[in-house]
Amino acid sequence: MDARDADLKKELDATLQTRRELGEEYESALVDSFLEKVDQRIDGAVERRVRRQLAEQQMTTAREGRTPRSTDSFGERFGFGIVSLVLAVPLSAIGGGVADLPGLLVAWAGIVGVNVVQAARTNPGLFGRRRARRDDAWED
Repeated sequence: MDARDADLKKELDATLQTRRELGEEYESALVDSFLEKVDQRIDGAVERRVRRQLAEQQMTTAREGRTPRSTDSFGERFGFGIVSLVLAVPLSAIGGGVADLPGLLVAWAGIVGVNVVQAARTNPGLFGRRRARRDDAWED
């Protein structure tokens, strides 16, 4: 903001110098020209702020649209648990048969991982809350 203030001060100084050189008959035109430049700067600053706020609003809307909705119904949890257990039996047999205890551990780590992801998806606040970052101080 300081650089723009310096530019505006230079323009004001140039306008005043021009007024001294040309005289009072051009004062009205010089003032109008300077005020037009100030208006353009104000319009530009307002436009940038509106664009930022609109972009922030669009990002907030997009984030809300991406956030998984809580579908924590008993039927879904029960069904997912049954499917996990049914698939755990053959996965355990294959993992244990091929690589003994390490294979069994890898199979169960995968099963637990899938269930953790499902729990986090259906309950976003389950494993801790994310802090919303707010930048209220807009800079120009």
